[in-house]
Amino acid sequence: MGDSKPTDLDDSRFEESVLKSPGIVVVDFWAPWCGPCIQMGPGLEAFSNANEGRVKVFKLDADDNPKTAEKYGIRSVPTIIFFKEGEPVFVSRGAMSQSDLEKKLSELTPPSE
Repeated sequence: MGDSKPTDLDDSRFEESVLKSPGIVVVDFWAPWCGPCIQMGPGLEAFSNANEGRVKVFKLDADDNPKTAEKYGIRSVPTIIFFKEGEPVFVSRGAMSQSDLEKKLSELTPPSE
């Protein structure tokens, strides 16, 4: 525990890892050349660590995985999508801080979870 970094994801594993996964899954659509994506990295890692076992966090390089990026209309990075039971329930275009991620997760999960 305490070192649960976001998992790199690609088109071939997206359905299995995200759409068929129960609960909340967060996907960061990013690119290695994107300054805001790089700046958001530490906050995303901290969010992933803090919520280990409660939420799955993935990073998908939008340039290297055009099939998934196109399916979800990713036109700019970073774009963060929260999925719940395989359905997209929240989309944020632009960087999110760790506290923004935490707040959105709290809104999407009942207090009993």
